Amino acid sequence: MSTTTELSETTLLRFATAGSVDDGKSTLVGRLLHDSKSVLVDQLEAVERASASRGQDAPDLALLTDGLRAEREQGITIDVAYRYFATPRRRFILADTPGHVQYTRNMVTGASTAELTVILVDARNGVVEQTRRHAAIAALLRVPHVVLAVNKMDLVDYQESVFAAIAEEFTAYALELGVPEITAIPISALAGDNVVDPSANMDWYGGPTFLEHLETVPVTHDLSHCHARLPVQYVIRPQTAEHPDYRGYAGQIAAGSFRVGESVTVLPSGRASRISGIDLLGEPVDIAWTTQSVTVLLEDDIDISRGDLLVPTKDAPATTQDIEATVCHVADAPLTVGHRVLLKHGTRTVKAIVKDIPSRLTLDDLSLHPHPGQLVANDIGRVKVRTAEPLPVDSYADSRRTGSFILIDPSDGTTLTAGMVGESFASPEPVKDEAEDDGWDF
Repeated sequence: MSTTTELSETTLLRFATAGSVDDGKSTLVGRLLHDSKSVLVDQLEAVERASASRGQDAPDLALLTDGLRAEREQGITIDVAYRYFATPRRRFILADTPGHVQYTRNMVTGASTAELTVILVDARNGVVEQTRRHAAIAALLRVPHVVLAVNKMDLVDYQESVFAAIAEEFTAYALELGVPEITAIPISALAGDNVVDPSANMDWYGGPTFLEHLETVPVTHDLSHCHARLPVQYVIRPQTAEHPDYRGYAGQIAAGSFRVGESVTVLPSGRASRISGIDLLGEPVDIAWTTQSVTVLLEDDIDISRGDLLVPTKDAPATTQDIEATVCHVADAPLTVGHRVLLKHGTRTVKAIVKDIPSRLTLDDLSLHPHPGQLVANDIGRVKVRTAEPLPVDSYADSRRTGSFILIDPSDGTTLTAGMVGESFASPEPVKDEAEDDGWDF
C-alpha cells in the first residue's frame, strides 16, 4: 500500500448524526460547516435570503443541510443528507439522519457504514425514548464510537449539573447495550458553544470541542486482516478477437485482500481454483484489498455468476440455509412468522421464509419480550429465517459487510428489515422451537 493511500484512508471519518425531533441536528451540522469554513459563499447567501424571507434576523444554519423542499417548509429532516467536507486534519463524510420516529429506518441506512455516531439530546428534555432507540441501533450496528452531544445548553443557563445528569443516564444505558466508547460534549449549536470553538460560557468543561473530537478520534480503516470476501457483481466475457478467452469476475472487495496465486473457493458451490490475475482500473496488479473494485481471473473455468462469493480456501465461511439474526424492522407493514420474503445478502438475492421471531427488545429496560409473533415499524428483535438456497454468511461481529442482509417484500420490492447475523445485545436465552416444518416448499 502506498503512503498516499494510507494517508487518505487514515484521515477519512464517516459519521452519522441522530436525535429526536427539534434536538438541533441540522443546526449542529450547519454550524459545523459554517464555523469550519466548509460552506461556499453562494450557499451561505442562499441561506441568508431564505432566512430573511421568513423574517429571521440571523441565518438559519439548518437550511445548509435540509435540502428537500418539504424539509425546508416543515423545518424537519426527512431523508438522509450526506455532506462531504474537510479540515486540515481530516476528511469527513457525514450522514445527517432524521429524528422523527417514522424515519428511524433512515438512521439504519446512515449509520450502517459509520465509524462514529453523534446522538443529540435536548438539554431541556434529557434522554427520551428516541434517544434510547438511536443508542440501541448504534450498538446493534456496532458503531465503534458514540458521541453524546447535549445541545441547547444555552437554554438551561449552561448548568453543569444538567449536563452531568444527562451524560450519566445515557452512559449507563449505552454501556448496558455494549457500546464500546462514549464521549459526552455539552454544546449549543445555535450559539456555537463547543462546536468548533471552545465555549466561554462553560469553563467547567475541560474536554474537546465537537470538531476537535471528530478530528482526533482514532479510526481504523485497515480491513486487510479481516476475512477476505469478494461478492461477484458481474462476469466479464468480451469474446473479442483481442480477448477471445477472457473471463473475469468483477466486484468490490468487501473485506480483506486477495493476491495472485492465492487459492480461492467459490461459494455456495464450493468449487476451488487459484487466482491467475487481478485487474484494477484496467491494469494488472499482484494484490488488491478492501473497497477496491477489481476483476479477478481464475486458472480454472468454473461456473460463476452474480451473487457468488469468492473467499480464500483456507478461510471459507460455512454455508447455511438457517440464519438467526438481530434485526431492525423498517417497513410500515409488520413482519410476521411465516412471512415469505426475499433475502439480499451481498450481491445474492434468494427466497426465504421467516421461521420464528424469538424475541422483541423493549427499549425502556432492555428486557426481551419472548415470541411476539410479529415486529412492527422500528422494532428491534431476533429473527430466524430459512432460505431457499445455502448462503455463505459471516457473523456481523466479524464483518459488517458479509454479516448483514436485508429482507425484501417480493410483491413490490419494499425493504422490510435490516438484519445482522449472529449474537448481539438482543440475544435471548435459547428458546426451544416447537414449530414443525409446516409445508415449506424449499
